[in-house]
Amino acid sequence: MLNPGHQFSFQRILDHVLKRINLSPDEQDYFCSLLTVRNLLPRQYLVQAGDICKYESFVEKGFLRSFYFDPDGNDYTLHFAMEDWWISDSTSFIKSAPATRNIIALERCTVIQLDKISLGELYLKIPAFERFWRIMNENACMAQDQRILNSITMTGAERYEALLKKYPGIEQRLPQKHIASYLGISPVFLSNIRRRKPVSTRKLN
Repeated sequence: MLNPGHQFSFQRILDHVLKRINLSPDEQDYFCSLLTVRNLLPRQYLVQAGDICKYESFVEKGFLRSFYFDPDGNDYTLHFAMEDWWISDSTSFIKSAPATRNIIALERCTVIQLDKISLGELYLKIPAFERFWRIMNENACMAQDQRILNSITMTGAERYEALLKKYPGIEQRLPQKHIASYLGISPVFLSNIRRRKPVSTRKLN
């Protein structure tokens, strides 16, 4: 029996899945029976480095940041995730190894989670989900390849403009220092770029 309080959250993830694969009503119900819902407060960790990442997490509401601390304490933004995205430490999840990154909520978040055992059961009972995850992984690989190519072929200012174009409103959700580390530029350089932009496009620091 599905929790009625989670009906809206489950509908969001079902809409997301059904854009990519077809499922019967029974298959939809089985999928939802494997899911759990977790709420996070701002600055609450979804995953901490050193722990095992036990879930693939779908963002139903909110915004999260994935980051890495090097031995000198420098903070590098690796990824971010907003509504209708998935986020995890994939290596930790797949290998059950200690996570190398942190994932933290920047806003109040609701995530829908699927653990490794449940994912395996899903593959066995509903093979269409192997296609679903192949599509998701292919999209993630293409996005990562484009990010690498941008880092080689674009200036810092061009990467910033490309980020704003691809993710409108990102400046209102991801602080400037984290945008800078994601783009591989200094916060000072990013501030100089932003000063040259119209005031209406600048907001959060």
